[in-house]
Amino acid sequence: MIQYLYLGRVDYPEGLRLQAEVAALVGEGRAHNVLLLLEHPPVLTLGRNAHRSNILASDEILARRGVTVHEINRGGDVTYHGPGQLVGYPIFDLRTLRKPNGGRMGPVDFVRFMEEALIRLCGGFGVRAGRVSGLTGVWCGQSAGGDGPDRKVGAIGIHVARGITSHGFAFNLATDLNDFSLIIPCGIADHAVTSLERELPNPAGLPTLEAVAHQTARLFGQVFDEQVLAVENIAALRAQTASAAPRFPAQDTPLQVPAEVERLIAHNEPLRNA
Repeated sequence: MIQYLYLGRVDYPEGLRLQAEVAALVGEGRAHNVLLLLEHPPVLTLGRNAHRSNILASDEILARRGVTVHEINRGGDVTYHGPGQLVGYPIFDLRTLRKPNGGRMGPVDFVRFMEEALIRLCGGFGVRAGRVSGLTGVWCGQSAGGDGPDRKVGAIGIHVARGITSHGFAFNLATDLNDFSLIIPCGIADHAVTSLERELPNPAGLPTLEAVAHQTARLFGQVFDEQVLAVENIAALRAQTASAAPRFPAQDTPLQVPAEVERLIAHNEPLRNA
């Protein structure tokens, strides 16, 4: 099951705190896989492989425009978040997910599934989108040479710890693309950025960010082949998990030693086969 929350606009530090809180709940088995959907005020994030030189604006310019900078532990380089951009933080336990062939899903598979959900999101609006070989994310349009899409509409970068994912994707819905001039997006020179609004033949018909968030959650359910359930807010999620007993994926190693095993070890008693 995927539980999802639309949180509206959230300050970036609060978004990090919420991810950590939910990751702990998922890791303890007290919550199902959770998809947080929101938008941020203007912010630049630097992933593990980022180079500060890919921020083109001075600290003074960033401060004047109200743009904050955060160094974080996701993969990838520098990314911009801001109003009109749908940000998704899937806090998923990879041990609960399977590929169509039944094999276990790894981090790369997980990224490809996220890409597929965003590609389908674009397709639902009649916008052709796809992947670029050797790069991560979702792209629209086609280059002059006709060799594939060339305008990035969705950026992806994740972190995985003990099988639990965090961070995720940033999808440009109606983002002010001028803000991307502050950086070299994802550290790729001549990196063209677009938005769904720009790609639509009739941008006036663009739904609200909240409506697109709900649609995105449904597409995650389709792609990951999981039931999707909306949760009203973070307080409701906390209430659901407060009394939930820890559960662990079948045929997997728990994240902590069961109390009974600790007791047997402490008393030097043999472990019997179940």
